[in-house]
Amino acid sequence: MPTSTPPAASPDAAVVPAQDQVRQSLVEAIHLLAALGYSEGLAGHVSVRDPEDDNAYWVNPFGLDFHHVTPDDLLLVGSEGTVLRGTGALNPSVDPLHGELHRSRPDLTAFAHTHSMYGKTWSSLGRRLDPITQDACVLYQRHSVYGQFLGLVNARREGKEVVKTMGDGTAVIMQNHGFLTGGRSIGEAVWLFIVMERAAQSQLMAEASASEPLLIPHDVAVDTGRALAKLEFADKQYRNLYETTCQRR
Repeated sequence: MPTSTPPAASPDAAVVPAQDQVRQSLVEAIHLLAALGYSEGLAGHVSVRDPEDDNAYWVNPFGLDFHHVTPDDLLLVGSEGTVLRGTGALNPSVDPLHGELHRSRPDLTAFAHTHSMYGKTWSSLGRRLDPITQDACVLYQRHSVYGQFLGLVNARREGKEVVKTMGDGTAVIMQNHGFLTGGRSIGEAVWLFIVMERAAQSQLMAEASASEPLLIPHDVAVDTGRALAKLEFADKQYRNLYETTCQRR
């Protein structure tokens, strides 16, 4: 029987290396945070574990505005806090914080931290966010407060304390500093940061009114948070927001 020759693979069907995919995804996440107005001056960093080396992670360089970061600007940081790839400057706060997180939480892939307006404002109160809305329930019993401010996070000891404070949760309120979130994907880490920022905005608005906001009962908040905490939900909501915010501008 005659045999047919399989069609040649289309150039468009070429497989994108995992490392390139991760770098592009990280840049998209950084651009979304910029588009939402969550970046602030020189502060803020988003990191993701390298798909080829569990002991290394990618992060944005110091001093480059979130709006302008490209895949070629990203830095690959190794287990000793040294830059393995990239030519930009590494923020001295990155490895003491993100490095310790990546090394201590293998269950999480990415971490996001910026000095967003409502996050840093809420952090000055030294309190957890309350379950006053359905959306805020995803944070209920999943975030903690690191209750001190010692200046720039340049010491590994402090990074280890932040990791200890996070425990097995997914977010930390760094007192007088801002929010930090972690996720099983880049999308989840950034989506949780957005949810947290908006929860802080909502609670600040509610507490500024004449009435005290009503809390969702504990059992209901736990069940609601568990239902909302699915990775597929976070990734889908993140992607929808990225496409409507960044791709249609």
